[in-house]
Amino acid sequence: MTAFGKLVRTTAFRLTLVYLFLFALFAASLLGYFAWNTRRMITEQIAETVNSELSELTDQYTRSGLRGLVSAVEGRALRPGANLYLVTTPQGQGVAGNVASLAPGIMDHPGWAETFYKRLEENDANTKSHFALVKVAQLSGGFRILVGRDLEERRRLFGIVAKAAQWSVLIVVVLGLGGGIFVARRVLHRIDAMTGTTQRIMAGDLAERLPVGRSGDEIDRLAENLNAMLERIEALMAGLKEVSDNIAHDLKTPLTRLRNRAEDALAKSSNEGEYRAALERTIEESDGLIRTFNALLMIARAESGQARDNMTDFDTAEVAHGIQELYEPLAEDKGMTLAVTADTATIHGNRELISQALANLVENAIKYGQPVATPLESAAGGPDGVAKPPIF
Repeated sequence: MTAFGKLVRTTAFRLTLVYLFLFALFAASLLGYFAWNTRRMITEQIAETVNSELSELTDQYTRSGLRGLVSAVEGRALRPGANLYLVTTPQGQGVAGNVASLAPGIMDHPGWAETFYKRLEENDANTKSHFALVKVAQLSGGFRILVGRDLEERRRLFGIVAKAAQWSVLIVVVLGLGGGIFVARRVLHRIDAMTGTTQRIMAGDLAERLPVGRSGDEIDRLAENLNAMLERIEALMAGLKEVSDNIAHDLKTPLTRLRNRAEDALAKSSNEGEYRAALERTIEESDGLIRTFNALLMIARAESGQARDNMTDFDTAEVAHGIQELYEPLAEDKGMTLAVTADTATIHGNRELISQALANLVENAIKYGQPVATPLESAAGGPDGVAKPPIF
């Protein structure tokens, strides 16, 4: 895909086009309303002027008759300007005025009309017709009078407004497209930078982080959240690697020992009792493997923060006494005495993990500890001559 193709497919560019269309539509509507309102105001002014002149000429006909009307019309027709005058007989023949031709039927219908016309001085086949707003009134005796005004001024003003509207819309479109391309390129540059970083992360470099700008916009906030997620993922992956290494290290020796014992039992055992003893040792070793595996999993849960989900308030003295009851028979078998001295102490934590940690300490102490006696007790068997087991 070309750079321009990527640019026009961005969300920022598409949103810019949408806003540009809406803004251009609004601007065109506003200018159109302004042009229509301007046209209406000019038409009302023309109509007011025509009504005023028609009223004056009608009064002139009432006072002075046809001769006075013709004289007034001829005088006004000679004035420079855009006004139109025409007086006709009942048969439609022109008596006075500056109009040479009109659209057919205009003089037959009193009232307002917009019509093409030609002036007397322009009554030529090659002369272009003009457009005017006229009003026709019927006088006594069947005579008719027309007063109007050329609409060239209205057309010219409307053309100016229309051209201004076209240029305005064109400028809006050009500026909008330019702004859209600028914004889209800026956003695309940041997205490309984030894409390159994510590709390196997918390639295995979890230490990479998305670039964060100084604007604090939605892209920066997204990058910050993604970076926090990447840090969490990196920590989890590091924990997973550590757990895997611990499992491989801690289980390799017990598994090898378990296999050797099973192989030795197959090679050397000759009766049911020896096989049974070998199986019991195998079961014991398997239980140890299970405990080791559970301990590793619990450590992994603690390091990943999942252990915080099960935190409650509990009494540590109760936990210690429970561990004593569990391991006291094992300690007696080893010639040791397991005693607990603890006062009530309530803490907030994960009871299971703390119990497991304490159990691991006690079990290792019993399994790998040796009774220690003073030289006198070693020689005399204790202060009273009787050997005593150590207290743990």
